Amino acid sequence: MAQNVLGTMMQYPLAISSILDRAGKYFGAREIVSRLPDRSIHRYTYADFHRRARQLASALRRAGLRPGDRVGTLMWNHYAHLESYFAIPCAAGILHTLNLRLHPNDLQFIVNHAEDRFLIIDDILLPLYEQFRDRVKPERVFVVSLCGKPVPAGYEDYEALMATGDASDPLPETNERDAASMCYTSGTTGFPKGVVYTQRSVVLHSMCGGLTDALALSGHDALLPVVPMFHVNAWGLPFTATMLGTKLVLPGPFLDAENLLDLFDREQVTISGGVPTVCMALVEALEKNPGRWKLAPELRVLSGGSAPPEALIRALEKHGIRLVHAYGLTESSPIAYVCHLRPHMRDWPEDRKYAVRRMQGRPMPFVETRIVNDAGIAPQDGATLGEVQLRGPWITGAYYNLPAERDKWTADGWFRTGDVASADAEGFLKIADRTKDLIKSGGEWISSVDLENALMGHPSVKEAAVIAIPDAKWAERPMAVVVAKDPVTCTAEVLRAYLAERFAKWQIPDAFEFVESIPHTSTGKMLKAELRKRYAEGRK
Repeated sequence: MAQNVLGTMMQYPLAISSILDRAGKYFGAREIVSRLPDRSIHRYTYADFHRRARQLASALRRAGLRPGDRVGTLMWNHYAHLESYFAIPCAAGILHTLNLRLHPNDLQFIVNHAEDRFLIIDDILLPLYEQFRDRVKPERVFVVSLCGKPVPAGYEDYEALMATGDASDPLPETNERDAASMCYTSGTTGFPKGVVYTQRSVVLHSMCGGLTDALALSGHDALLPVVPMFHVNAWGLPFTATMLGTKLVLPGPFLDAENLLDLFDREQVTISGGVPTVCMALVEALEKNPGRWKLAPELRVLSGGSAPPEALIRALEKHGIRLVHAYGLTESSPIAYVCHLRPHMRDWPEDRKYAVRRMQGRPMPFVETRIVNDAGIAPQDGATLGEVQLRGPWITGAYYNLPAERDKWTADGWFRTGDVASADAEGFLKIADRTKDLIKSGGEWISSVDLENALMGHPSVKEAAVIAIPDAKWAERPMAVVVAKDPVTCTAEVLRAYLAERFAKWQIPDAFEFVESIPHTSTGKMLKAELRKRYAEGRK
């Protein structure tokens, strides 16, 4: 066989260790700021972080960590969690973030199902761990004493573990296809399901996060991720920030609007990320305290988890905050779509631009998408509905150790999201609903998302959820569950008239239920399953 004289590229692995060492080499002076449980501020630099993350990787290996071992972290957003984010996969282990908002029974299931060998836990979260401690069997549990208190008997000290390592120890070679981290879905139905990310998928997702038409993160930014580090790797933001040398501001356990705004002001945060409920709280605090906080010019907030109402996008802009909508799932690492206006839309009327900005946006590079219904692949006409299906280098191909869930993937390898949507000619996605949340009334589909977004545009509505309730004639009818800002002006008659300006009569909810609060999942999404159960027989 003739020798191939053409040159080829180096076989260079896409490894998380490259991100870590790049940060230490080029961004050593950039700050990482953490709010601790006693409200004090911890500051250090990327140089400190790089040294300690490598030292922790060394310590974990000396403690017996084997390639592929899972290390669970039960921690808030702070510097020690960031160290674990990098040290564990750089030591060839698998970072397994535990959602501290889940029920102890779910946490017990997750720790056992993942077979976590070691755990790293914040001292303030030990009371939570104690609720399921006797039902899990990690070999070693390390406690991070965030405020200098002694570690309780029966546990090992994180800093003592750190002291056993040597930052100069070489890191093990990793294959880019090796598992790097794992997250479990929040489990709105049944037990949570595990999704495992590879070194390669984390690196590629991080690189795309820095693109202008994606998350547009840069080394000039100061980033405060409100989204917890225990939820889908905080949307990958800590990895992208470290890759680019972005200043990190980590809020610890204080996610109330006033604390967040204080950090926005103090650290001049330029970009944040959180679910719409967080954004709603920010608007409420800003309106109650005009002039209290001096925010960075052109502060932007990445919003995901559920569709933000147009009214929320407009309300944030009144305070100089630009909301950028993104869409994804635990199974997509999570960012699959991001919404930015296209150049030719700049001169459009404002109302038309807002109509685009409340959509889920266009696919990230390398993420292939299609919309499928009973007729096949739907046309991109902005109207035809179908299930969103995904594939790409950071879309999971299976759930961890759950072969019974193979029906979530099509025969030709696409992941079935369960979200129903349409796409227009330019690829802009508009979610109509989750498959289970669509309302079919008299054979016609009604989008609960459209109704919810419209209701939350009314000045007297704080939050609204729309669910299906049984109906003898039409099979299902929509019912609105509303949290009112002003119970006097927020009545069923007022809201019905308001919706009549935007929807056909048959689409308007027959019933309105006014409540003190709407239940949410651990990640801030409205828990419609609980509402459907509560109103299974109609209004109470």
